[in-house]
Amino acid sequence: MPSQPSATIETFPNPRPGQDYTIRMRIPEFTCLCPLTGQPDFATLKLAYVPDSKCVELKSLKLYIWSFRDRGVFHEAVTNEMADDLAGELSPRFLRLEARFKVRGGIYTRVIVERRQAGWTPAPPAILP
Repeated sequence: MPSQPSATIETFPNPRPGQDYTIRMRIPEFTCLCPLTGQPDFATLKLAYVPDSKCVELKSLKLYIWSFRDRGVFHEAVTNEMADDLAGELSPRFLRLEARFKVRGGIYTRVIVERRQAGWTPAPPAILP
């Protein structure tokens, strides 16, 4: 197998560190295990962040996400862990991670976690005609 799961998140320098801009990613194939039953849980992750000095390298993000595949972890815990890991590596101005888990026992779970640099505020939204 050419690739293996990895807990390492690699970064590269932000090409426009003087500007606020948003990077959005949709990751439709996240899996982990229910810590109580061992059954697989499936989710679509939506990541949005405003980089400061670093951006996430996509292949390392894919391998990082893969590292949860065989771990038993609650939805709330895994979403917060991923947000903490990403914020720790990137030190973004703003980061939002949304995990939309597929139905389990008739219940859909959606966990949304945000991290923000102290003192950072977004520009006011543009109202277009």
